[in-house]
Amino acid sequence: MRTDSGARRVLAFAGNAALCIAAIVATVACTTTTPSTATVANSAPTAPPKTALWVGNSFFYYNNSMHGHVGQLLAAARPNERGYRSTSATISGSGLNWQDLEAHFKPGGVGAYSFVGDNEVVFNTFDKPFDVVIMMDCSQCPIHPVLSKVFYETTAKDSAIARSHGAEPVFFMSWAYADKPEMTEQLAAAYLKAGATNHAKVVPAGYAFARSLATRPDVNLYVADKRHPTLAGTYLAACTVLATVFGVSPVGNTYTAGLPPDVAAHLQATAWETVQSFKQPV
Repeated sequence: MRTDSGARRVLAFAGNAALCIAAIVATVACTTTTPSTATVANSAPTAPPKTALWVGNSFFYYNNSMHGHVGQLLAAARPNERGYRSTSATISGSGLNWQDLEAHFKPGGVGAYSFVGDNEVVFNTFDKPFDVVIMMDCSQCPIHPVLSKVFYETTAKDSAIARSHGAEPVFFMSWAYADKPEMTEQLAAAYLKAGATNHAKVVPAGYAFARSLATRPDVNLYVADKRHPTLAGTYLAACTVLATVFGVSPVGNTYTAGLPPDVAAHLQATAWETVQSFKQPV
């Protein structure tokens, strides 16, 4: 597995509202099906992607970048498969409209080469640079009274750009702030609307966070600012991406990011259960 971090990086347990979070998880869990590695009804694209472009902000690049953890999960799940490639283009504190998505597809630009082995450069050749574009807006932009309109405009524009280059758009539903659990349903509604409007899949990371907090509040998903993820938070989100975008169950995966075995197992199961119970807008 090769991963690039062709990223523009400008680097930039708190309040547990248990009752509210439990209510959210109860709503999600009401449609839960028994997890099965053979059942990925609404989480796997017709042809699982091999290459992905991640477009977002610090929620993606925290903890050495979420795309890297997904790559490690894929390598552990499918050790005999080659050709996975992932590139992260992130800007600290950014909204999705800060990114020039068209520029990321310019020939010879993003994803044009990878570093492998002993600092060896390999120039990538492909018919198209990416199979999917995983996009996330700023943590409150989709529900902000001033910026929500921009969110819907940008998701529509970027979906069209991605498809014009042969890539499918995927929207990453971010999580609520630790002290504002009501954001979970608000963000979910916005991302589901964008997904339905643009016929795009949605990664239910926000729901996975809510489920984890309700079932194991001792597993801290937030750093001190109550917004950005701990390593456990990034790992949970990565497992949710693995299940949604690649159609691979994270349960039992040997890559644990160095987390305690019981914590990794909890996060893997939480991600899988969330994806299995989540109704995609497409």
